[in-house]
Amino acid sequence: MSLAGTRHSTKSLLNLLALCQITQRIVNTASHRQSEHNVPGKQKLFQEGNVIPVHLKGGIADALLYRATMILRADEMAYAIYQLTTTSFPKKLD
Repeated sequence: MSLAGTRHSTKSLLNLLALCQITQRIVNTASHRQSEHNVPGKQKLFQEGNVIPVHLKGGIADALLYRATMILRADEMAYAIYQLTTTSFPKKLD
């Protein structure tokens, strides 16, 4: 390997290491700041004494996830009943 090739690979390795350090620093500080300020607000929201169930207190996203889960659950239950009935009464072979 030539000297120019070694310099090029060393330089790109140093650039890659610098990029890794920068991205780790950005991710670590951003997630720390965001979670630090949201926790008291979320605690207050979930401890309110209203009639909304806990699994729906997160807002519209929680309501959509809950409804989607219930629809999928009902669909799968209907499919399971269909499969049970079709396997209980096999087709007659003539």
